[in-house]
Amino acid sequence: MPKLITVFGATGIQGGSVIKAILGDPALSKEFSIRGVTRDSSKPAAQALAKQGVELVNADLNSRDSVLSAIKGSDSVFLVTNYWETGKPEVEMAQGHTVADAAKEAGVKQIVFSSLLNVTEISNGKLPHVLHFDGKAKIEEYIKSTGITSAFVLPGYYMSNYQKMLQKGDDGSYSLAYPVSKEAKFPLLDTAEDIGKFVKPALKNPEAFNGKQILAASDYYPVTRIISEFEEVTGKKINYRQISSEQYKSFLPDFMAEEMLENHLLIESPGYFNGMSLQESLDALDDKPTTWKEFVKKTNF
Repeated sequence: MPKLITVFGATGIQGGSVIKAILGDPALSKEFSIRGVTRDSSKPAAQALAKQGVELVNADLNSRDSVLSAIKGSDSVFLVTNYWETGKPEVEMAQGHTVADAAKEAGVKQIVFSSLLNVTEISNGKLPHVLHFDGKAKIEEYIKSTGITSAFVLPGYYMSNYQKMLQKGDDGSYSLAYPVSKEAKFPLLDTAEDIGKFVKPALKNPEAFNGKQILAASDYYPVTRIISEFEEVTGKKINYRQISSEQYKSFLPDFMAEEMLENHLLIESPGYFNGMSLQESLDALDDKPTTWKEFVKKTNF
């Protein structure tokens, strides 16, 4: 009888990628049956998963009983939380704690959590407003405290962000503006396609990855390389402007302006992954992640 993995956010970018990776892997697809947690199992995306043999359940992350019911009988759990749903770190952290506590009660053997670094700590307090990072780092610590075997996959900077950030001009060229220099290194990830590839090693070898962070990015890309490779693939020019912090914030809604500014200042210093090498994480993969060039080739900008 196969083991059961419950995947939260089954119809979302990350959960959907994890399910795709498991179903597409000859070993994992035999080892695991999949339960997908979604808010609305009647949606087309959910029904598409059901046709692939995924069991669908509804759950409210704010309700321990609801979560406990959703994960009952699971051997493994993949958890992703959504800070931006409320913009309140205390809500996101409470949801993470709820799942961890329920997993402990239900006898779950492994949690794989989509985490991030604590920016306030790694910046020595200089960047205290990147709450969607800090909250996940605190959930990570809480999960570790439960004693459940756990691994933490840290998604890099979404390549898909550039579909909105690259502004096309009347002459066919594009403009890009950041509050950082051209040398700032972005760890790029084709999240929908690849986050599942980085989760697979932890599922295949839980003990080897217990307590470890897996950095999910194909490479560190300085802005110069992001621009040059885009221009090489498309034949279109990107005009880059380094703008001031105040200019950058003026483009964003008030509720997220300071947070997103500091999120980007982080990339310049101390670094999105605090200067950590990607090599160990890349070496653990069965499947190569998508490069920026490959993403540009397949994407309609």
